[in-house]
Amino acid sequence: MPRWGMTVDLDRCTGCEACVTACHAENNIPTVGPEEAARGRAMHWIRVERYWEGEFPDVRLKFRPVFCQQCDNAPCEPVCPTYASYHTDDGLNAQVYNRCIGTRYCANACSYNVRFFNFHNPEWDRPLDLQLNPDVSVREVGVMEKCTFCIQRIQAARIEARADDEEGAIEDGALQPACAQSCTANALVFGDLDDPESRASRLSRSPRGGKLLEELGAEPSVTYLQKGDWYESGGG
Repeated sequence: MPRWGMTVDLDRCTGCEACVTACHAENNIPTVGPEEAARGRAMHWIRVERYWEGEFPDVRLKFRPVFCQQCDNAPCEPVCPTYASYHTDDGLNAQVYNRCIGTRYCANACSYNVRFFNFHNPEWDRPLDLQLNPDVSVREVGVMEKCTFCIQRIQAARIEARADDEEGAIEDGALQPACAQSCTANALVFGDLDDPESRASRLSRSPRGGKLLEELGAEPSVTYLQKGDWYESGGG
């Protein structure tokens, strides 16, 4: 089994939020409106955080996409009383919607604020209801949801690979979640971290790499590549 992971090159991210739009379209994520968002109930499986660094006039703007980190030691998993949140063999933190009873223990345990609770049954005004992805279930009121690295695409790629090869090996780069596919700057790279030759694996070993809140011990599978110092030495 592969161990799926992702790298995010902060030197490439432009903050365009194409990944956010693609994630909404791919995974049937509803919009909640300004009133619910003002109550802290906004729903985005991926968000782009913005940071200002330095002091005027030497100020730099940095963007950071944040989504479920698919932690190998995820604190959200052991607190779920119905085993709706569990770890898969390929390294994903899965969410079984029809097991979830909405305790929100997992959201409270998550350090990254990337789990979301459905306070209402989702609705789409016509004709937007016709653009829903048939490969992804529409979550109902009272359940938690989160990024799954587009598990429906992973399953489809696995089935196609097994049809071509008994071992079912997926070629590096052939499988892309919606966020990585839509990133025009190629800041998001998805792949098998256990394959030392995969692009994601090689980038995760970069000296620029680091984990988000690594000191908490959750062992996230997402590596953030910090901005290089080439521009500080007159290179750009």
